[in-house]
Amino acid sequence: MCGRAEQSLRGLLRGVGFYAAVLALVLIVGNGRLLAAEQFLAGAAEADVTPQEPVPMWGYGSRHAALSQGVQEPLQANVVVVQAGQDRLAIVGLDLGRSPSEESLQRIRTRLQEQHGIAHSFLAGSHTHHGPVLELSDRENRGRGRFDAVLRYYQHLEDAIVDAAGRAVSELRPAKLAAGGAELENFNRNRHSKQQPAPLDARLNLLRLDDAETGRPIAVVVNFAAHPTSLPQEKLEFSSDFAGALRAEIEASHGGQAVFMQGAAGDLSTNRGPFGDHNKYGAALGREAVKILQTLQSEVVEKPSIRVKEERFTFASRVDFRNPLVQAVYATAFFPELVLNFVDEYADGICPRLTVAVLNQRIALVGVSGEFFCQHAIRLRQRSRAEQVFFFGYCNGYHQYFPTIEGAAEGGYGADNQVAPAEVGAGERMMDRALQWIFELQGTRF
Repeated sequence: MCGRAEQSLRGLLRGVGFYAAVLALVLIVGNGRLLAAEQFLAGAAEADVTPQEPVPMWGYGSRHAALSQGVQEPLQANVVVVQAGQDRLAIVGLDLGRSPSEESLQRIRTRLQEQHGIAHSFLAGSHTHHGPVLELSDRENRGRGRFDAVLRYYQHLEDAIVDAAGRAVSELRPAKLAAGGAELENFNRNRHSKQQPAPLDARLNLLRLDDAETGRPIAVVVNFAAHPTSLPQEKLEFSSDFAGALRAEIEASHGGQAVFMQGAAGDLSTNRGPFGDHNKYGAALGREAVKILQTLQSEVVEKPSIRVKEERFTFASRVDFRNPLVQAVYATAFFPELVLNFVDEYADGICPRLTVAVLNQRIALVGVSGEFFCQHAIRLRQRSRAEQVFFFGYCNGYHQYFPTIEGAAEGGYGADNQVAPAEVGAGERMMDRALQWIFELQGTRF
């Protein structure tokens, strides 16, 4: 412990007594400093999560169980951990089609809590369609035997996420915070609605974390909604799609660890026409992010706090997954082992997860386990009155599409029951709950 910290501690002990000092301070040894319990801390790290063996790829049913054939861009897990008092929260962006499966997610979260004291987490896939299948399991006819390489990959993925979170915790230091965003033009488009003007969430949201002493960037959380389907489905190589180039541009031009978190992209695609391929598009989006970052002035958090609520809902299914004929149709469209895992998970209905966190009573983070249509996010931001709302899709599970009621009435891919099995109105009910929680976590009493 450095000399100044020791002198401060001795002075406190003389002034208020030993037991009062124990209650007043939390000793956190980090970078040679004595850190007050009320400080806001942040740390970041990354890990490679690219499969090392050929495995089935996620995203296009027409591939069926075809195995991967190499790597175009490596897949990453990018982690930022924030701490207020003794409360820690991890935001984990993954170059995957979705977040880990329920069993894998629970193993990761248990280890985050037990090994690193991280009680709360958002683990979200970028939704790249060139990542590995994540739904298989170590059971007969559901992965074991035929897809053992996949099961080995899940262990690697879990280890990599937990290890990166641990390194982020080891880097925790006092941090300043800023949040902001802007509406972008020509970066995404509505791929579903025939209504004009079609709904469009064009907002790029950013959370900036800087070292409180040096001002150097620690991390940037980037939140934008656009389907990463840039590469042809026939290409069987792993790719981060535009997210990798987006992060690289931010890290090179601004600094710190960039973490991409996909938004409510169920009905939104990229608009790559003005930009070129996925790498050029990602770099252009990264330049827009850097422009916004340059306008944000990070500040010391006066009253740091992390408050979180989470719940799993149960909705009736519009598809009878127990029907053998239905199972046969899905098995033909995808492949049997994959479908049986979904059948198991949906046996008691569709059970999506909602996670809401409020940082410092100002910034709301909303995570949903599916592909939500963009108006869910737009309306939630309008109604919440929070200073900033980050909407994370494909987060803490995956329960397919959640169209708005209007979207379901319009029909089409993403809105029909084949890929949106939860009962109509499920998304609205979850957003109502998210809205209520945002107010409650900010201190409102109903």
